[in-house]
Amino acid sequence: MLLQLKIQLFASKKGAGSTRNGRDSHSKRLGAKLSDGQFAKAGSIIYRQRGTKIHPGTNVGIGGDDTLFAKISGIIKYEKKRGNRKKVSVYLQ
Repeated sequence: MLLQLKIQLFASKKGAGSTRNGRDSHSKRLGAKLSDGQFAKAGSIIYRQRGTKIHPGTNVGIGGDDTLFAKISGIIKYEKKRGNRKKVSVYLQ
């Protein structure tokens, strides 16, 4: 007669758990690059944004990613538009 032994072994150490954290995107460095009253050279970036938080005014262009840039060299002026809108313009010295 043969004896049959049923042995079940358990782990002596708990397995390492997984986490759902640890991912993040790099910051996009949005916001004002030049402030009111500063001198801007033609082509320099004035404001980086997503959507038109600030609208382009006189002598200011808007890029494909809504970045505002100076079309001419001059002094930057942040102004109010109708309603709650803001705009930025560049004026000659």
